[in-house]
Amino acid sequence: MDKTIGEFGKSIVAFTEDILKKVNLSGDYLTFTRTVIICVGAILISALLWWVTRKTLITIIHKLADKSKTMWDDYLVENKFFAAIANLVPLLFVDSFVRTVFVDYPRLGSFFMKASDVVIVIVILITILRFLTTFQQILGEKEKLKDKPIQSYFQLIKIIVIGFMIILGLSIATGQSPIYFLTSLGAMTAIFLLIFKDTILGFVGSIQLAANDMVRIGDWITMEKFGADGDVIEITLATVKVQNFDKTITTIPTYSFISDSFKNWRGMEQSDGRRIKRPLHIEINSIQFCTPDLLDKLRKIDFLKNHIAEKELEIEKFNTENNVSKDYLLNGRNQTNIGLFRHYITEYLKQHPHVNDEMTLMVRQLSPTPTGVPVEIYCFSKTKEWTIYEGVVADIFDHLFAATSYFDLVVYEQPSGKDLTAIVKELKA
Repeated sequence: MDKTIGEFGKSIVAFTEDILKKVNLSGDYLTFTRTVIICVGAILISALLWWVTRKTLITIIHKLADKSKTMWDDYLVENKFFAAIANLVPLLFVDSFVRTVFVDYPRLGSFFMKASDVVIVIVILITILRFLTTFQQILGEKEKLKDKPIQSYFQLIKIIVIGFMIILGLSIATGQSPIYFLTSLGAMTAIFLLIFKDTILGFVGSIQLAANDMVRIGDWITMEKFGADGDVIEITLATVKVQNFDKTITTIPTYSFISDSFKNWRGMEQSDGRRIKRPLHIEINSIQFCTPDLLDKLRKIDFLKNHIAEKELEIEKFNTENNVSKDYLLNGRNQTNIGLFRHYITEYLKQHPHVNDEMTLMVRQLSPTPTGVPVEIYCFSKTKEWTIYEGVVADIFDHLFAATSYFDLVVYEQPSGKDLTAIVKELKA
């Protein structure tokens, strides 16, 4: 009898053999029948153990988890961690009993022994992976870690665990030492680098993203190369998922955030305001010196009356001291309608309830273009919420577009088909 089986196994074999001898079985018939009977018995006991474990033990654990106030056990139940452990009970029984079953068939026993060991390794791997998934979910709920790419780190740990378990499974199946396979991996390094290139680059990228705090979950980013403009919803070892504002999902390779440029709006969201930077294009021909009539009209504007008075005194003093002829506006110093318009915009923005006047606020004139002279508004709104921000910008420019006519200024507009038709009709007339 095989010396590798224990005393309990020997007693079962002897007991079964005595029963079969009483029914006049002997030789190969006795051996085969005894093997079948012990095999069927082992299968039935394994099935019973599996049923008892899943129906009784798991049910009790689930009830305890429901009553517990901690989240660990709830996540373990949700990820079927205990179900995976329950499968180990019958498998360990089979593994310990397989040599007893095939005591007279050592080759067959060795095959099933290796097979059961490999299956146990697979179940242990599944158990470890489910525990790591639970651990990741628990850490993901920590306030300090919610926006960190912890998923990519757990993916790397899972890859290492899977690789180790594959080597262990191969070692069991072939009878070779795990060191043999680790040595073989050294010769295949180039192949593995080629196969796992994206994974390695993604891992390097995710480490740099986390170390430099470049991207967090929840950040609003813009990456024109990939058509991404929205919030980061997931950072993994290989990809970063961005939910665009049109609710589409853009998947970007993690390493692209290191190799390519992108815009992260987190700084704006953490600041005291969101920038408004937009020009009004004024027709050059509408820019002029202010006539007395125009000044009289603009003095009625609250934001300008004091400014005009002060400027007039300053200009009057300068022109008198320099004996400037007042017969011609080009002589000496005079106010312009666009200059007063810029001052008006500045004062208007300072008193606007939705403009943050504690941040940069200026109205500047840019270089003339084929579409006129740009008068650029540069300031910050108090609100950073997109929809409200757009409403604030629209309200400001609605007002300014309507205000230009009071300064005898014209906003540039490219000729439309209607304008061209009117010109043709005039020429024909």
